[in-house]
Amino acid sequence: MSNQQYIIICYSTSQMLRADSLLKALNVTTDLIPTPSEYGSICSTAIAISHKDKEIAEKILMDHNFAVKGIFPHEIRKLSGLMESLKNTVISQPFKDIMKKVETGETLSKEEITYLLKVEGSEKKVLFETADRMRKEIVGDVVEVRAAIEFSNYCNKSCHYCGIRNGCSVPNRYRMTEDEIMEAVHQLHKTGIKTVVLQSGEDDYYTVDLLIQLIKRIKRETKMGITLSVGERSYEEYAALKKAGANNYLLKIETTNPEIFQFIHPDDDLQVRKQCAQWLKELGYVNASGNMIGLPGQRPEDIAEDILFFKEMGIHMIGIGPFIPAKGTPFEKYPQGSVEMTLKAVAVTRLVCKNVFIPATTALASIDPDGQRKALQAGANSLMLISTPPKYRLNYQIYSNKNMIDLDSAIEAIKEAGRRLPKYLVLNEEVSV
Repeated sequence: MSNQQYIIICYSTSQMLRADSLLKALNVTTDLIPTPSEYGSICSTAIAISHKDKEIAEKILMDHNFAVKGIFPHEIRKLSGLMESLKNTVISQPFKDIMKKVETGETLSKEEITYLLKVEGSEKKVLFETADRMRKEIVGDVVEVRAAIEFSNYCNKSCHYCGIRNGCSVPNRYRMTEDEIMEAVHQLHKTGIKTVVLQSGEDDYYTVDLLIQLIKRIKRETKMGITLSVGERSYEEYAALKKAGANNYLLKIETTNPEIFQFIHPDDDLQVRKQCAQWLKELGYVNASGNMIGLPGQRPEDIAEDILFFKEMGIHMIGIGPFIPAKGTPFEKYPQGSVEMTLKAVAVTRLVCKNVFIPATTALASIDPDGQRKALQAGANSLMLISTPPKYRLNYQIYSNKNMIDLDSAIEAIKEAGRRLPKYLVLNEEVSV
């Protein structure tokens, strides 16, 4: 059919980027998307092309002696038998119509996404169960576990919600040395963790050269995957960090509503943030983003726009957490976000974006002790440990009363959710996988 999309699967990220550049240079329209689960892992990227460009793309690649794994139809992910399983459930006709589109793999509109974000009662239960089934069929039962080292709480930005904002009276400002960071990295490596997240405020002290030196040392000594979360940078800086060995980059959009974005980020620009996300995509990063639920003035329609942004930008990892006010900030007296709306956003994001990582966030665990288990049963499939050294940990409070998720609490949440631990974890004898 004429609207059939195809995907080109390459042997490596560098090969994918070269093929994409070649096709674009020869006027083939391409897009970079998370690789569908039947063709590869979440942490890889495929080149999407239209039906009309399939033959010319094949010829270009062949003429340039470009070997690829293959060019395949981009099959729509369906949930066969979904409507049959719902035949005795008390749900409205509009909800049935949306679930029918989920069953057949049709794209949901903003209005339909918004509808799902507003459901309650039996429809909310069905939403969570359907998202959990989508998660199971696409990414399986194993929960990916990663760990964050928050290596600096200095920040040159003044985001109104953030407890480490420039000018905020945090207990103590700190910067970890390279050796301190490496000590924490090696501790994680001993537990079997495969990916370390290096996170900080937007701290100019850590130049690109310092970060490159750190990245290369981590690769040399541990070969671990590296996620960077160090804010907005230039294209050239992102490129240099990628070349040094950074695999993933986390830069949350927080909200795609321009007015809300400006209200919470007085010295930021939404278009700059979107441009950074586009650069990260073009450079072949495993691209991570996310939003906050319950921001002042936010409506379900705004969350629906966020979810569509994640899909259209081809985001690989989507962190969705409730807004939590931080003491000493302009937003400290605003009410926190809703656990239930956060869970609904997780579920709808799974249905819309499908083959992506969705963490059960630390923020959710901070306002609901059972929040991570609930998220894992509503479509989430990963957890993030807080592995900042104890002497610094309490000083990295982006929001107040942060839950310091450790390996034991992560294991408990995974088991309570009826999910499986990753085989790479090195556990104590009394902990059963």
